[in-house]
Amino acid sequence: MKRNLCISLVIIAFILSTLAVVCGPVSAQDQVIKLKYSNFFPPAHKISKLTEDYIKEIEKRTNGKVKIMYFPGNTLTPPAQAYDSTVQGITDISQCIFIYSKGRFPLTDVLNYPIGIKTGLQATRLANAYYKKFQPKEMTDTHILYMHGHGPALVMTRKVIKSLDEIKGVRIKASGTSGDVIKAYGGIPVTMPIPETYEALQKGLADGIILPIETLKNWKFADFLKCLVYNYGVGLSNAMFVTMNQKKWDSLPKDVQKVFEEVSAEWIDKQGKLWDEIEKDGLEYAKQKPGFTIVNATPQEEAKAREKMKPIIAEYVKEMKQKGLPGEEAVKFCQDWLGKNP
Repeated sequence: MKRNLCISLVIIAFILSTLAVVCGPVSAQDQVIKLKYSNFFPPAHKISKLTEDYIKEIEKRTNGKVKIMYFPGNTLTPPAQAYDSTVQGITDISQCIFIYSKGRFPLTDVLNYPIGIKTGLQATRLANAYYKKFQPKEMTDTHILYMHGHGPALVMTRKVIKSLDEIKGVRIKASGTSGDVIKAYGGIPVTMPIPETYEALQKGLADGIILPIETLKNWKFADFLKCLVYNYGVGLSNAMFVTMNQKKWDSLPKDVQKVFEEVSAEWIDKQGKLWDEIEKDGLEYAKQKPGFTIVNATPQEEAKAREKMKPIIAEYVKEMKQKGLPGEEAVKFCQDWLGKNP
């Protein structure tokens, strides 16, 4: 009995050693690469759903070599710490908005200025063209996968107005650069987080907003707002990033890096087109509300708006010059690009 057991063990050992020789050790190329992806959009938001599709596409094209754990709605990192959390490796990939890290991306901030954005697709394509051209040093501590931006932030008010000239003395929810836009027309910018805006409009603490049209539906601001002014002279977007921890990127096999590059390039237009789809949803939602009015600015009013925006942009150029950054070149690039890609 003992003899038979010994023979069996010898045979098993021989089989295992043979398999080890034939198969060899498991290489790093064969191991599953596990990544964490943090996103500030809530799970139900369409942008969040598109992010899930991005993750699935990466996993599919790498034949399961990459597995990504998804953390939407700030469940892994707060918005203001999203970029730093990527640098530190708390998350491997993050998607967030540049203005939540105020002051950290001065050269990229030009994308958040009133340069005349008309659509989300335009804003998104511009952001990526801008990054390709300048590759700002302020972003070199991570690996940017792609960027995007929403449709233009426009003025919407509780009362029907005929033009932006009528917001003088009116309290408008705005912050940062959009606050400067409101000041240029004599309005009073009221700074508050977007989750507090609904109640502020309800109670009359704010008489309007300067935000993308999609907020009329997604944040239900159409419950109180009665007027939308289409004046692209003040059109500004907010650039957003999708980026990866640099060390993690460097550690990826070349074939996996290639998949990320290919999928990210495809997602630029997917992202931009989705922003425009969301804008249409917001507009259709608002138009169903009784008395909702759309005001289209005349060419003269748009020209006037562009003139009013010039000092705001000039101040940006001045600040960049003080920092030793090519702000004037950045503005010119954006304006020229928009002119060629209306």
